[in-house]
Amino acid sequence: MISRGEVQETNNMISEANLDVRTITMGINLLDCVDSDQKKLNEKIYDKITKSAEKLVSTGDEIGKEFGVPIVNKRISVTPIALVGASKNPADYVEIAKTLDKAANEVGVNFIGGYSALVQKGCTESDKALIASIPEALTVTNRICSSVNVGSSRNGINMSAVKQLGHTIKEMAEMTKDDACIACAKFVVFTNAVEDNPFMAGAFHGVGERDKVINVGVSGPGVVKRALESVRGADFETLCETVKNTAFKITRVGQLVALEASKRLNVPFGIIDLSLAPTPAVGDSIAEIFNEMGLDCFEPEGAFYIFPSIRKTGLSSQEFCEQLIEKHRVAVVPGDAFGKCGEGYIRVSYAYSLQHIKTALERIRLFLEDLGVL
Repeated sequence: MISRGEVQETNNMISEANLDVRTITMGINLLDCVDSDQKKLNEKIYDKITKSAEKLVSTGDEIGKEFGVPIVNKRISVTPIALVGASKNPADYVEIAKTLDKAANEVGVNFIGGYSALVQKGCTESDKALIASIPEALTVTNRICSSVNVGSSRNGINMSAVKQLGHTIKEMAEMTKDDACIACAKFVVFTNAVEDNPFMAGAFHGVGERDKVINVGVSGPGVVKRALESVRGADFETLCETVKNTAFKITRVGQLVALEASKRLNVPFGIIDLSLAPTPAVGDSIAEIFNEMGLDCFEPEGAFYIFPSIRKTGLSSQEFCEQLIEKHRVAVVPGDAFGKCGEGYIRVSYAYSLQHIKTALERIRLFLEDLGVL
């Protein structure tokens, strides 16, 4: 049972701290669309997506209005297309991309992910053809997002694929140079890609997933920042409990939306993913969390890494990074690795799971307390 106080707290998180449901993403299995006839393959793909996601956008809009929770995006992820197309011809994949784009436009979603290949252990001819097609596919479509997984902790990194993708990214940038190199913004290279990621550009529907599933992504860096402000000066245990409880409250909102969408669409509920990626709103960024911890930091404008200043600590960037990893097992990159102007800064990536980010922030705060910065 949700109390009146909890309802008010949620309303405050939405109105004052920019909490939103960033996306409702429907994952759709396309393996049953496989066909040696290219025309039939495209027809099957179009039919399955448009029938499965016919009511996705309208349902998301209805839930947002009824619950008073902003639901920013409605999206689709599909089975990695290199497994579905199974072609050696890049031109065939471009046609599939056009079909996906047409289906996405028909159902009204803003992005469809899964124009992807999984090559962590090596590339098939089909994988190579899809990768070769990516620049053209992302140039001639509007709603397609693409990804390639090049490595895993178990298998290492496929360096041949990394080399090829370097050329691919350069070609994408060149082909869309008159449109702010937009193709590159719709593409991501992974290691350890997960099968149920609801966020673009890396979303795809894993082969181990059910036929259809609803995954929800929630955004809440502003909420975390406000929570940290409320316990400023408190002990480390209090900080940890505050972050843990805040994360629970944020994901509870996402779960409420996900379960309702699952029921109305008659599609199984998958996962809730919490993102600390920024929104355009002022103060809604992981950079604000670092500012609250005493490290001056500029707002990222769409990147998944930040560059906080560590000059207040009196340590060089190398010393800071070495001590942080030795004492608290958190790895960040010294700023001077990017040139002399980077001295006095560290580079922090937050392209990780929420649990990893929470743990790292807690440990960094403890380190800063040891240094007397907090």
